[in-house]
Amino acid sequence: MNGPARSERDAVDLVDAAQDQVAGLMVARTGAVVGVGIDAVDIDRLRMMLARRRHLGARLFTPGERVYAGQAGDPTPRLATRFAAKEAVMKALGVGLGAFAFQDVEVVREGTDAPHLVLHGAAARLSAQTGAVRWHLSLSHTDALALAVVVADGGGA
Repeated sequence: MNGPARSERDAVDLVDAAQDQVAGLMVARTGAVVGVGIDAVDIDRLRMMLARRRHLGARLFTPGERVYAGQAGDPTPRLATRFAAKEAVMKALGVGLGAFAFQDVEVVREGTDAPHLVLHGAAARLSAQTGAVRWHLSLSHTDALALAVVVADGGGA
């Protein structure tokens, strides 16, 4: 008689423990930092990829990103920082390639304001699931390398 009753209690205990862990994760996820991501892109490598694959730019970047980059004499450094930001968002969310379309993450710059992130579609849904309510973004580039750092902020204390 102890056999089935004992295994049922064990199963209930395991479920309770799992629920406690999930609740603990949810509390942790609503704290200040949900995730951090960083990425670096070789500008010349991206330039070669964009030249070889005519439609790649349209697949990776939103129309607004392409227009903004096109305003520079050489658009590739601007595109490279934006590509690095998209990869950094994936890392901050703890996902890899294919979790969302690259165009689901958009780097927006309005006037002289600092660039910021706007998430769409699957990226926005993943962000909501992780508890990220704000995104912090830092972009930089040299002649050879583009960098992006993102912090997913849970909005907590």
